[in-house]
Amino acid sequence: MQRFIEKIRDWLGDIREHMPWELEERLEENPGILIVDVREQDEYDAMHIGNSICAPRGILESCADWDFEETIPELVQARDREVVVVCRSGHRSLVACKSLEILGFRNVASLKTGLRGWNDFDLPLLNSKGETVDPDYADEVFTAKLREDQIDPARR
Repeated sequence: MQRFIEKIRDWLGDIREHMPWELEERLEENPGILIVDVREQDEYDAMHIGNSICAPRGILESCADWDFEETIPELVQARDREVVVVCRSGHRSLVACKSLEILGFRNVASLKTGLRGWNDFDLPLLNSKGETVDPDYADEVFTAKLREDQIDPARR
């Protein structure tokens, strides 16, 4: 049986992805890139890429359009801007990229490996106060903590 992420990758195979070091280079070349973090607000507050905006995956579509309580004007106006979508591992961001493409965004990409990979590459993450997050703490937060009953029985 095909696993969730394999199905997502098959469905979204045309979504462009950047590795963390590629995004770092892109940001140096084009500081106007809009980084959209689609994790939940509390995850974003704990740590995020500087100058990114939070548009949680569950309400992304209303964040990206006018006339909603969740509307984020900077995001709505970014349809012709380079947009990179990030999440913890790079899975939610793939789905979010597809949603943004459907909404008319022309230049979207996902951060492959997500913020886990960003942190692994020793790139800075900030908390809601603008302070740099300790990379070891970030690594601990980003590491999956599965219970025994959450692991595929075939892999135990």
